[in-house]
Amino acid sequence: MTRSQDRKGLRRAAFAAGAALTVVAAVAGSAPGAGAAPASPAGTPKLKLVAASKAVTADRYEGNSGVYLDLGTYVTVDDAPLELKVTRKSYKDPIVAQQILRNGSKVTTKTLPAGLVKDFSGLPDFLEVSIKNAAGVEVQKSKSNFCLNNASGRLRPDAPATSHYPESCSTNPFTLGSVWGVEKGWAANTSAFDYDRPVDLAAGEYTVKVGVAKKYRDLFGIPDDRPTIALTVREISDGGEGGAGGGGGAGLTAHSATTGGGHGASHDMAGMEGMKGMAGMGGGHHYGPRGADAPTPSALSHALEARGLAHHLGDGSGHTDGSRVAPALKSATKRPTGRAGVPANVPKPDLRSLPAWDIAVTDGEDGDVAGKDYLAFSANVWNAGPAPLVVDGFRKPGADLMDSYQYFYDAKGKQVGYAPAGTMEWDPRIGHEHWHFTDFASYRLLAADQKEIVKSGKEAFCLANTDAIDYTVKNANWHPYNTDLSTACGQQNSISVREVLDVGSGDTYTQYRPGQSFDITGLPNGTYYIQVVANPANRLQETDTKNNVSLRKVVLGGTDGARTVSVPPVDLINAP
Repeated sequence: MTRSQDRKGLRRAAFAAGAALTVVAAVAGSAPGAGAAPASPAGTPKLKLVAASKAVTADRYEGNSGVYLDLGTYVTVDDAPLELKVTRKSYKDPIVAQQILRNGSKVTTKTLPAGLVKDFSGLPDFLEVSIKNAAGVEVQKSKSNFCLNNASGRLRPDAPATSHYPESCSTNPFTLGSVWGVEKGWAANTSAFDYDRPVDLAAGEYTVKVGVAKKYRDLFGIPDDRPTIALTVREISDGGEGGAGGGGGAGLTAHSATTGGGHGASHDMAGMEGMKGMAGMGGGHHYGPRGADAPTPSALSHALEARGLAHHLGDGSGHTDGSRVAPALKSATKRPTGRAGVPANVPKPDLRSLPAWDIAVTDGEDGDVAGKDYLAFSANVWNAGPAPLVVDGFRKPGADLMDSYQYFYDAKGKQVGYAPAGTMEWDPRIGHEHWHFTDFASYRLLAADQKEIVKSGKEAFCLANTDAIDYTVKNANWHPYNTDLSTACGQQNSISVREVLDVGSGDTYTQYRPGQSFDITGLPNGTYYIQVVANPANRLQETDTKNNVSLRKVVLGGTDGARTVSVPPVDLINAP
């Protein structure tokens, strides 16, 4: 579900703290409208780069190409929260980043230099890292991004008990608006990983020096502190035996089975089964977002995962590494009664489809017909608000369908109406095995004249808040529930299910599974369009249905068995 990042990258802004702060981090779930930041008596934040540990250990697993380093360095924030608002008016406009300064009730903004922020994954080239071997020779020199919403922890007991800021930085290429922040008295982990580029370090001892790039030191007044960290890289064989260095590890191992941009880790073993190919970091794109209805958690606890405890993740104390999993939603205890109806002025959701991306030609992998050509892609439908989409399903005894109802609430959160909204169906296939809401979105391949050529077989799936598309819209919920499939989709024996698409969030589904991608075998070369339609049967009530359709131009070439696809940019967004 980005759960979607680009097909090859399987990237995310990392959210792990192997060498965690010794304080408790807490994250608060909240109702829609949680995006309003509290006033602060202070003005400008005071920032500092620190290292939580003087030494860390990273594991390199036999057969893997490298390690993924969490050096345990943090940016501490004091005197005032560090808050950035990052937006673009449209895909034709560049990204604008503003620092929000709060001094009591007075709020001012400071626009960051044009072109500094290039996407919504964080501040680019923020951290400078130099790694030297035992002989003092520099073997690695790199820069990495910093997501302010990364895993964080409190610095002292009088700091705010919870962080109201979002818990991840979006890597969806069609994101429109983000809020990044670190609370006063908190610290955010600076680690960021590119899963295409592990650090190629042999087992042994190293010295790592970390610093903040000069442009950010000047911009935010950060001292030029450069912590030095002793790094041990140990080799782990298939049998689990440690090589050089030995001992317990504090770094991120190469065992991670995650991708990025979503919010939480799944407890669904069927979903995790679909991600097995990524455990050795050798999995292809089809293990990514929603490919097997598997999650792509943004805040999986790598420290816990390395200990084989990933299935114990959840809300609670002691999660200093951002391992929060949003709690499950509960449907109403019984079907709604009385006449269905919705007051004319009640707030409603606004479903919008994004252009398709992550587009590639496949050849029958994962169970499609071998020897045929398929056009696979990722698609997202998001909710621009001002109200969440709330749908309950109620099951008749013994049936494989649930009757669905959409609920409506006034500005105070009181339910004021409901309407029938189709059905939910049980999907028994391996990798799914949960309840799908029908007719939420449809996908079609159109010819150059925009007439339908091929229709995707996928029109029903479980709703989850996988991507933060625009957290600057009215009533955006920065801490949505049901951020992964384990909290949203129910079980085979469920009698009722609640599925929600919150304001500001979208649900990405990648069409790489059998029967979902477009069969393009025999189609002539030329121009086509991938059409994504939200609410295709108009079963859901919205504030506006004129923005439900998006088109993405693709150009097919090659010959059968060796088809090619080129994807022109969407204005400034080059996300094929």
